Amino acid sequence: MREVNEDASAYARQRATAEAIERGGGGLGVNDLLAKVAPTAPPDQPPAAPSGARRPDTAAEAARTAGSGPVAGPSSATGSGAGAAVLRPTGSGGGTQWPAGPDGGFAEPPLTGAGADAAVQLPTGSGGGTQWPAGPDGGFAEPPSTGSEADATVQLPTGSGGGTQWPADSDVGSAAPPPSGSRTASSDARPTRSDTASAPPPPTDPAAYTGGGTLPIQDTGGGTLPIQGTPGPLPTQNAEDLAAVIAAMAGRHLPEGHLSPDADFFDAGGSSVNAVELVAELEDELGMELDLDEVFADARPRSLARRWLQTTGATALPAPPLRTPLPPPTAPAIVLPRPHAAAPHTTARREDLDQILADLALADRLPFTGSPEPLPPRRILLTGATGFLGSHMLLDLLRHSDAQVYCLVRASDQAAAVTRLGEALRSYELPWSSEVRRRITVLPGDIRRPHLGLSDDLWHRLAHELDSVVGVAAAVDFLRGYPSLRSSNVLGALTLAELAATGRPKPLHHISSIAVFNEVGITSMGEEDPLAHVDRLIAGYDQTKWAAEVALRRARDHGLVVTALRPGGIGGHTKTGAYNPQDLSSGLISAFGRFRTVPAFRYLNAAPVDWVSRTAVGVICEPDAWGFDYNLTGVPNTLDDVVRDMALGGMHVRVQDWDEWRADALARLEADPVPELTFLARVLQSPTALKLCEATLKGPAATMDRTAALTEALGLAPAARYDARAQLRTFEKLAHDGLARLPHKDDQPYLWFSETTEGGVRPIGTAAPASPCATDLTLSIASMHQLVTERRVDARGELRCPAVHPDPLTVERGDVWIRPEEGIPQQHGLRHQLLCYRLQLRDADGGRWWLEGRKYARARRDLWRQTRALSIEIGRAGEVASLAGEVVVPADSYVRDQIDGIKVDPRLTSQEKRAAKLTWLAWFGLEMGRGLLGPFARAAADLLDLRRPQTSTEHNR
Repeated sequence: MREVNEDASAYARQRATAEAIERGGGGLGVNDLLAKVAPTAPPDQPPAAPSGARRPDTAAEAARTAGSGPVAGPSSATGSGAGAAVLRPTGSGGGTQWPAGPDGGFAEPPLTGAGADAAVQLPTGSGGGTQWPAGPDGGFAEPPSTGSEADATVQLPTGSGGGTQWPADSDVGSAAPPPSGSRTASSDARPTRSDTASAPPPPTDPAAYTGGGTLPIQDTGGGTLPIQGTPGPLPTQNAEDLAAVIAAMAGRHLPEGHLSPDADFFDAGGSSVNAVELVAELEDELGMELDLDEVFADARPRSLARRWLQTTGATALPAPPLRTPLPPPTAPAIVLPRPHAAAPHTTARREDLDQILADLALADRLPFTGSPEPLPPRRILLTGATGFLGSHMLLDLLRHSDAQVYCLVRASDQAAAVTRLGEALRSYELPWSSEVRRRITVLPGDIRRPHLGLSDDLWHRLAHELDSVVGVAAAVDFLRGYPSLRSSNVLGALTLAELAATGRPKPLHHISSIAVFNEVGITSMGEEDPLAHVDRLIAGYDQTKWAAEVALRRARDHGLVVTALRPGGIGGHTKTGAYNPQDLSSGLISAFGRFRTVPAFRYLNAAPVDWVSRTAVGVICEPDAWGFDYNLTGVPNTLDDVVRDMALGGMHVRVQDWDEWRADALARLEADPVPELTFLARVLQSPTALKLCEATLKGPAATMDRTAALTEALGLAPAARYDARAQLRTFEKLAHDGLARLPHKDDQPYLWFSETTEGGVRPIGTAAPASPCATDLTLSIASMHQLVTERRVDARGELRCPAVHPDPLTVERGDVWIRPEEGIPQQHGLRHQLLCYRLQLRDADGGRWWLEGRKYARARRDLWRQTRALSIEIGRAGEVASLAGEVVVPADSYVRDQIDGIKVDPRLTSQEKRAAKLTWLAWFGLEMGRGLLGPFARAAADLLDLRRPQTSTEHNR
């Protein structure tokens, strides 16, 4: 970071000195320790690199430069390059050389250690020494990211003074040990704003190691690997060559055709389908049996090579047919054993926890800043505008503020960024008009790169012109691990925090997630409740959202105003039905409707995207709301709510145990694959993602007291349950896209009843006697959704009419519309349509006929007969009507069949059956009432017409 606050640097050095003394200085005071300062470079080592070596400019850049290695302290970049050391006593006469800082305290290890050849003497149990490579400023050097220039050796202590020579290879290297005195991720105390956000890990204490325990060193493949006190025989293998092989094979599945051994497969453009294909190819061509979860956890070829070598203990490199030549072989790598035992409650990988703690320390390197002006923003930087939530927030910002919005879009140039943003908005049925384009400025960049991928001039110009930063962009993937997601979700958030703290003070509005509470067994998820224990979060997405929010809490201690907005499941738009196909809530709801089964759960914390977006924008535009945490989860749905909503829509679901439902859903997806639900199948097959699902389905209801008070104060729509009516348009789009299946007339009916009619027909245009005609129909509905959207009832049965055929005719397809065309009047406004029947008939000889009938409402007193009389016309298929007449429902059968005789799906409970009957009768009665009222309203209007002369076209009424 170019503008590191000097006060913060001095404070960090003083704190490091105090903590070093507190850890055990042999009773020496500060003056005694300073008196023991001496040069550290041994005579047989070349001089250390000059102290003027370039340091990373920003916290995010430092983390990217160091690969996956943890940062040894909060102020590492400010340490001097002095080559002095402090000698600390050991248990039996040994000495430890520790570099001294510019103020006499202990210098913290640097972030990078390329070119470091000096060594630092570590104590052994009995006078022995351990050689540890020194960095350019006398601190402990971390291994270079690419494994270059690492020739020094690390002498590991044995039981009594002996030493073990450990080659510092380009694969493994010697790295600075992680903080030993920091609060570990497995601590029982939950992180709060006071402790987690303000206590960075103290500097490393190598002298605490005496040969009997485990000294962790940093593995460049993404994890911290322990070196046991007495290492056993280890397989030797060149991980670099194997990483190059994997990278070459992975490049076949990427848009650019190649992949660096240190690059993440998914960040380079790979998808989950590509990952499955890569795993299959590795097994076929190399004989490497990799678990798919291992690829999702850390998809860098070098990490995959290390983990496979450590797991199998292979001693020979497979020789696959490569499309690209391999680099020349290097020195054999040493495979480090991993611990086999872990704490009972720990679910996260140890290397992920080490990386999380290192990333949290990066927040302490942010500059201090002042308070922003409490005014509605006029120039806003928005990331993630091409995503589901971000695109809706962009439109809400334009609708409800006068701000000019700068949209950071991942693209190669300006034209590509504009095109990508426009396509994203149109895909979610949002406007992409000239007015929208006028009020936005599209910036091609990348949240994963230093300074967001912007030029230095543009970065500094934005730092002084913007008055608000909104971070929505995130990599949402429930299968990928923390190392694969951290650059987008953690380092990207810290880069936005740096921008907000640089130049003009600006608030940072961070879209977090309710996933920060995704710990199995957590009891509450309120806006002020402690977050989950990070060591009990197993999914990489949950870990990155937790790490980003906790790191930004630390940034609040630097004066930065940070607002954390935590949506839960984000459902489809209540008006347009637009949805996010990769959202877990959408996938689960699609599976519920498609398979008609539901896993037993406690609550679903989900809200429609239009409410989440509008509430978030309300917070951004209201200065009094800045700087707090908000849960944007809406009103939780219970299991009973979901079952009742789906039953109301005609989708009667069966509740199953979670394991049973998962097995059933996977079996159905395997038997009948649905491309749109492939991601859900991957989630249900991944042990990592299953933990996320378990925490989601078994977690408590999220509470949002502060959000409710804010929406009331701002006059916004309060949160409402995301029920069947709100999901109506979304279900229609899901069914249209193949993700869900709405009830069909061939399914088991939701409700049905009988209707019989009697009457007669005669040839049209003749006075011949009427021929008897009768119908025997069964009217049914597949769901209430069918009534609400179409106002249609299905009909089946038969027609008995000797004038058509001596045998009964079968109804092949029948539809009955209630108040078609909104009951528009016919014949000069005197007849209003109540019902319209259209039947497709087939006689015993295979002939096809059609029947069309209507019930009319008139301004007459015979209302009872109007609801029962049906005027019909009959003709052959493809021909005009040849017969016409009227049939009437007998008065004695109307109530018996169509009210008392209503039958409901037997799968419903007795209470649900009563509710279904009452719902149908109330809806149908309301429609009939509106239809019958129309003619009388028209007649009343005619009576109030006081004009004496009639117009030339007006009929005598």
